[in-house]
Amino acid sequence: MAVPWTGIAMSELVRVARPQAGAKFIRMETFHNPAVARGQKQSWYPWPYVEGVTMAEAMNEMAFIGTGMYGKGLEKQNGAPLRCVLPWKYGFKGIKSIVKFTFTDERPVSFWEQLASKEYGFWANVNPEIDHPRWSQATERMLGTNERLPTLLYNGYEAQVAGLYKDMDGLGDRLYR
Repeated sequence: MAVPWTGIAMSELVRVARPQAGAKFIRMETFHNPAVARGQKQSWYPWPYVEGVTMAEAMNEMAFIGTGMYGKGLEKQNGAPLRCVLPWKYGFKGIKSIVKFTFTDERPVSFWEQLASKEYGFWANVNPEIDHPRWSQATERMLGTNERLPTLLYNGYEAQVAGLYKDMDGLGDRLYR
């Protein structure tokens, strides 16, 4: 879905934060306040929501921190105050309501990876050739219609991001875990 975002490049966050040279990942954490967010009282979920990206992914020109959309500030239901936007990844990688960034040398274990690692792994790149364990990802439905279209590798951004995963023996662009 095309959304007119406003925000800052994730590379700018890295530049301003000046992480130590050994940092390989950025761990992002959402707010955790069950008194406000009643769904966070569910004990079977590993709150707070955590997601992570590699430093190389964060430095990609397309990775950014969303602060608004459609010409207005980001509303709570859309991920205020800050939301990670990675157009070539599956949606669950776009953590909402970020309140903490940690630069680390250890790969973060994400919220959904903790719950179902065979379905929602760290890499989570859009690849129509690899089915989700419960459904095909070869096609996608056009919003507002029942029309199905072929899913494009990396959501159509192969030229911009394939190089991020070239040294992974196919893991980055084919597997979820």
